[in-house]
Amino acid sequence: MKEALEEADKAFLKGEVPVGAVLVREGKIIARAHNLVETCQDATAHAEILCLREGMRQLNNWRLVGTTLYTTLEPCTLCAGALFLSRVSCLVWGAPDTRHGANGSWVDVFSLKHPTHRVEVRTHVLSELSSEKMRLFFQKQRGRCAHSIQRTN
Repeated sequence: MKEALEEADKAFLKGEVPVGAVLVREGKIIARAHNLVETCQDATAHAEILCLREGMRQLNNWRLVGTTLYTTLEPCTLCAGALFLSRVSCLVWGAPDTRHGANGSWVDVFSLKHPTHRVEVRTHVLSELSSEKMRLFFQKQRGRCAHSIQRTN
């Protein structure tokens, strides 16, 4: 998870929501990514999606059986769906996402019996560190917005 937190820092420095992800297979990181939604102007450029894509390239296989995805934020429904479809074996996430979280914060798709795959889930791993990055980012964003508003008045 510490490696995923380093990816989140990269996103933060780019002005992206600080979410990072790493994909591990047999104890080795095979892919890493961070949010690039703003950079790419692509609502699907989530850290998890980008990390899964890179993992598929590395393995030359869309089936990621035997892998664990570490992500600093509870996945949204988009990312949860990608985890099922790509057959990731285990998900480990840090901070809950009360607005979009798909593991109980908003909805819980992982509690449903999926017809083709099951994802083992571990939650709240290094949650305080992930949450603090999010808090600082949005605090900074609100300050930037307030500053912009004051300049136009």
